[in-house]
Amino acid sequence: MKFSVVKRSTLACLLCRTELGRCFLSTSRNGVGRRGRSETAPLFLQPYSGGDGENSIDLQNINSEGQENSPDESLPVVTPPTKRKRKKELIICDRESCETSLLREKLGSDNEFEFDGPATGQVCYVWNEELNERQLPPSVLFLVKRGGDDEKELVSVVANAVKELTKDKIKVLLAPDLAAKLKFKFGIDDSCSIELFEPGPYPGFGGNHVELTDSVMGSKAQKSIQINQPQPDLICTVGGDGLLLHASMLFPGPVPPILCVAGGSLGFLTPFSRDEMTDAIRVSLGTVQNKEEGDKWRQDRHFPDQQHDDIRPLQSMMQESLRSPSLGFGGRIHVSLRMRLDCRVINREGVVRARFNVLNDVVIDRGSSPYLAALECYCDNEHFTTIQADGLIVSTPTGSTAYSMSVGASIVHPAVNCVLMSAICPHVLSYRPTIFPDHVVLRCYVPDDARAEASVAFDGRYRRTLRRGDSVQVQMSRHPVPTINHSGHSGDWLSSLKRSFNFNTRARQRPL
Repeated sequence: MKFSVVKRSTLACLLCRTELGRCFLSTSRNGVGRRGRSETAPLFLQPYSGGDGENSIDLQNINSEGQENSPDESLPVVTPPTKRKRKKELIICDRESCETSLLREKLGSDNEFEFDGPATGQVCYVWNEELNERQLPPSVLFLVKRGGDDEKELVSVVANAVKELTKDKIKVLLAPDLAAKLKFKFGIDDSCSIELFEPGPYPGFGGNHVELTDSVMGSKAQKSIQINQPQPDLICTVGGDGLLLHASMLFPGPVPPILCVAGGSLGFLTPFSRDEMTDAIRVSLGTVQNKEEGDKWRQDRHFPDQQHDDIRPLQSMMQESLRSPSLGFGGRIHVSLRMRLDCRVINREGVVRARFNVLNDVVIDRGSSPYLAALECYCDNEHFTTIQADGLIVSTPTGSTAYSMSVGASIVHPAVNCVLMSAICPHVLSYRPTIFPDHVVLRCYVPDDARAEASVAFDGRYRRTLRRGDSVQVQMSRHPVPTINHSGHSGDWLSSLKRSFNFNTRARQRPL
């Protein structure tokens, strides 16, 4: 039986090492590296199909030393290896490269497809070093809701927290206006532990339609700010859900962990109370560790109080089963990595005119026009649909409980990375909200035959006009927003659904 020598092949039956002078069964998968390059430059053998070329080898004429015997020598018969199935190899490709490592998708011994585990899970971070004098002190940035009747109360809460944290040698970062209020109203002026913080520029984000004096994206404000602005280890927002969106806009690039303290009206994304704020900051920064799994961080938030007597035993039983470890127990801080969308406005010449990272959604609508918005939508450059509606919402899992929910789309767990597309009042009977995986690139443009121009807004801000030929490209941002969990990502999310929306709440029927 003869074999012909080839440099690379999809077969991995025998591997010949010329420096050893012998052949053996290959233990690597096709002898190919991660990028398809041969790491060991092996020679693979494939069944000989005929002919006596110069690269032909008679396997029966190879002796134990790996050299060819002369035609006169008598040789024992070599039994061919047992036939088996060819091996596959799994890879995952995105727009830039392909990877073979760290996949949960596996191939079994018989080429069967398997999952090596779930796609997502509870993300935690731990501090693996103790604080010492050679390290920078931990820092926290306070953001407080402006306006409203409770602004003075919220500023007072922050003032008390700043006094306690500075005693622990924790550096506090404050916006200039907030620092002025604390100084003149509460006498807090510690130049050693308090620094001013102003949002700095991040290359590539903003737009030519943004006001020059805008405090976040304005070019005048960005030119006057030092690029070496100190970055906090933690952000503490004291307000409502809108303040979390503001924090996301402040950091278009990497975002520090955010501790959301309830100080607004709805509070779907703010699981911590004002009384818990100072201790939660210490635990999140690793200055103290919660060693007892007590009820301190586990208030009964999973179910709203109801007066129906028939469901109280069921509530009590389910509360016990849904409780999660407390914040910082075992040194672990649970976080939700909230996906953001990288949104770009591109004109017909292919020039990017604006770019924003959104935490909730990007909304394309008809603006002030009396005509329906006409949009041609593509998914990975494949035509998806033509939408004639009042508008279109492209949202994240975090935004699935905002505007997207009001048009009848699904609500999505924050750990499920995906992109939701929903039409606003579509003028058809068959349209349905659609969920896409996080690796796709969505693009919607205003066609030349549209009756009117459209309008686009990013997390409800920075609205601009879309002219005919303009498009909005949406894809997953590489920088998520990490929010600290009160009792795990599932516990916080389910608790907020029941507390804020009375999710699926009704009186329980009595048994028969």
